[in-house]
Amino acid sequence: MSIFVNNETKVVYQGLTGSQGRFYGLRNRAYGTGVVAGTHPKKAGTDVDGIPIFATVAEAVQATGATVSCVFIPAAGVERAVVEAAEGGVELVVVITEGVPAHDEARFYNRLRRDFPATRLLGPNCPGIITPGECNIGITAGEIAKGGGPVGIVSRSGTLTYQALYELKQQDIGVTTCVGIGGDPVPGTTFIDCLAAFEADPATRAVIMIGEIGGAEEEKAADFIAKEMSKPVVAYVAGVTAPPGKKMGHAGAIISGSKATAKAKMEALEAAGVRVGLNPTEAGALMAEVVAGL
Repeated sequence: MSIFVNNETKVVYQGLTGSQGRFYGLRNRAYGTGVVAGTHPKKAGTDVDGIPIFATVAEAVQATGATVSCVFIPAAGVERAVVEAAEGGVELVVVITEGVPAHDEARFYNRLRRDFPATRLLGPNCPGIITPGECNIGITAGEIAKGGGPVGIVSRSGTLTYQALYELKQQDIGVTTCVGIGGDPVPGTTFIDCLAAFEADPATRAVIMIGEIGGAEEEKAADFIAKEMSKPVVAYVAGVTAPPGKKMGHAGAIISGSKATAKAKMEALEAAGVRVGLNPTEAGALMAEVVAGL
């Protein structure tokens, strides 16, 4: 099993006719993902390498049965694209685009929660989601992932998402689903959302969580793990050497004083019973020990 997406998932790409959308949309299709449509209001009736283009997400959903949208629209148009996808009836909107204004993120996040509670938002500024061997939506290289479980992955960091997949493959450990939630200040899907889904998934028997400096999401996740998780969790938190008060990469990665530091997050996770690695390779080795004991 998996969470959120599987080999039956059908995806419409908003931005498939652009260079990045085309590149990754075709890569995802080659992986085996059900890429069934693209959208562009001025290119309806055309196709991208055999994938039909529709004017709107609603038309694509009606014609193809798509349940997921993947957004490769430039930042200025993301809010409109997300709302269009939700209005079109998809269950999951995966926003790869980076540089989306925080005010836009807050506005469409709250719009979805208020008007479209059945639609899950993943991202913005995320690598996407992959259920290895079944479905890959976004920019993750599927070749680095081994499928079949028993480990689920959730990560704020894009690059470290890939490394977590690779480290587990090096240990010959399979992954049920890997979710890159993105590092922006207003993530559509949180650590807790994914941890709860993994807890409920029978095929996922352990979880790797990749955090980073900034915000309080890791501390919130630690509290959830302590109270709600029966499955073992291994974690790595990036940014141990980051100086206080400095913005480091992601819009959400800014620390103030002793709060939101990697050290504080690691301590909170360890207090919740999480095994915390000092680097991604160590986290992979810790998970290998966990899997050996399952």
